[in-house]
Amino acid sequence: MTDPNDFLDPEAEPEPELEPVPDHFFSMNTVLRNLPYMAALALAIFGVAYSNFSGHAINGYWEFLAIAMALVCIATGWPNAPERKTRFHLVWTQVAHWVTILVAMNLVLLPGFQQVLPVQAAGLVLLLLLGVGTFLAGINMMSLRICFLGAAMALSIPAMTWLKQASLLLVLAGVAIAGLAIAFWPRGKKASA
Repeated sequence: MTDPNDFLDPEAEPEPELEPVPDHFFSMNTVLRNLPYMAALALAIFGVAYSNFSGHAINGYWEFLAIAMALVCIATGWPNAPERKTRFHLVWTQVAHWVTILVAMNLVLLPGFQQVLPVQAAGLVLLLLLGVGTFLAGINMMSLRICFLGAAMALSIPAMTWLKQASLLLVLAGVAIAGLAIAFWPRGKKASA
């Protein structure tokens, strides 16, 4: 048997090694791949904001959002389920999971529950249910992106309540920072006369 190195030209220069192309964090491919997750988070936060400002719960919106999250979870897990049996298991577990979340959401939206809970708080509870449901779906699917989305939804609740309470403080801090920036902004040298 001959050695493959016997055929190499000893005087030939070695081929230059190709450097891997770095994957940019904000590349178009990354944005498109994460678009469903960003859209779900934005729609969930919009639902709470709309409920707070309009003064009434938007029942159909939250149901639509839960169904959309079920579809995002199924689409995320689909490539990891190559066989028909595993795909059926994925769809079945996600449907059962999200039907349970929908039932819990509809319990919060019952008129008797609404007498105890103001509309603004109901939006936050619905977002919490959606966030916890998304996080648990991510654990079930072992998907870090889905877990992160659920955690971001759940953590947006204290962030929104803090932002609502601290909005005046934030406006005053913004004005103070802008004033300091204007006061200390380097100016060009004055022309001497």
